[in-house]
Amino acid sequence: MSYLPNFIFLILLILGGGIFLRNILQIKRNINLGRATDRKDQISQRWKQMLRIALGQSKMGTKPLAAFLHLIVYVGFIIINIELLEIVLDGLLGTHRLFAPLLGSFYNILIASFELLALLVLVAVFFFWARRNVIKIKRFWKAEMKGWPKYDADLILYFEVVLMSLFLCMNATDFLIQQQDVPHFIKAGSFPVSQFLLPLFDGFALETLLILERIFWWAHIAGILVFLNYLYYSKHLHILLAFPNTFYAKLVPDGKFEVDQNIKNEVMLMLYPDQTEPSSQGEVPSKFGASDVFDLQWTQLMNAYSCTECGRCSEACPANLTGKKLSPRKIMMDTRDRLEEVGKNLNANNGVFKPDDKQLLHDYISAEELWACTSCNACVDVCPIAIDPLSIIMDMRQYLVMEQSAAPQQLNSMMNNIENNGAPWPFSNQDRLQWANE
Repeated sequence: MSYLPNFIFLILLILGGGIFLRNILQIKRNINLGRATDRKDQISQRWKQMLRIALGQSKMGTKPLAAFLHLIVYVGFIIINIELLEIVLDGLLGTHRLFAPLLGSFYNILIASFELLALLVLVAVFFFWARRNVIKIKRFWKAEMKGWPKYDADLILYFEVVLMSLFLCMNATDFLIQQQDVPHFIKAGSFPVSQFLLPLFDGFALETLLILERIFWWAHIAGILVFLNYLYYSKHLHILLAFPNTFYAKLVPDGKFEVDQNIKNEVMLMLYPDQTEPSSQGEVPSKFGASDVFDLQWTQLMNAYSCTECGRCSEACPANLTGKKLSPRKIMMDTRDRLEEVGKNLNANNGVFKPDDKQLLHDYISAEELWACTSCNACVDVCPIAIDPLSIIMDMRQYLVMEQSAAPQQLNSMMNNIENNGAPWPFSNQDRLQWANE
């Protein structure tokens, strides 16, 4: 027996796995460029949140049909990859359907369920493709979805069609070979879907069937390895990152913003100088707010990598709905694009960032977009994997106000009135209640 195919398979596995590991480590490095924040509190609550949102897809239910079909693709993708474990072991050990003798009659049920799921995945993929390219749902055709984002969304659907088709064709040819009592090909499995593909291979010589089965087998495993490494360049990276992203998502109510203790201490010193300890004097940060990815928290950078580009956030955004320039989806895509640019800079300079005269603010995200936000949290509420575009918007606004004094005139007037009059209106403190006399 020749061990050459097993050796080639091992090399392919090591190569594909090595590239995948390199990509994961690069993503981890890029995420860790962000500022530190403690998200290790309330661990049990975090596990519940991850299981409910990422595994249970609890926030997908607003669109029931799409949610159901997404669940099919999601479950099908995970469960069918149990078959991948058998394929990998068969490839390494030179066996055929290794799990069949171990599982007995349950193996037939397992393979039949894989095939039915593969068929459902194909149906769901066709539905998703039609929504994007025939029905042309508006949120899939916004300005930020032109070019690569549009091609990527379609390409991933074609990937899934090819992988499911190869799986079914592999089973169909394998079944025909099993019927001819060929040594090494044990009779195992139930094929409720691939049996309908048998006419495609009817009348083929045994040698041809053996070649076709191997072609489908190798193409299937190679396709999965390519798909795995393609994730790094795709919005479908959320397949991997949705779980840590929901685990580390904030647990406080959406309307609660973090308080900058440095600013709070300065205000308290002005209002109550005798009651406040100047404990934070000398600890003022080098920058207020965020102008680039280095100023954001690592959880916000993970948000950017996790974004599915589904557009639910922009569809729910009142500013976007009224024609404003703001799109929460674009905020996340721009953050990821800038982070990737920084990552390439690090790769080209041996891990040291070389200033490139660019930053996230102005070069990617404009002040007009930031000030269009109403801070209503609609984008945060509808995101299926707990991404928080608003936190990035608010951090960048803080930079504009506190570092560049670049707030809109109306906001500057309001802040001046609060400082001078104790109210947002241009009236003296003494005149604030005169309306009541009328």
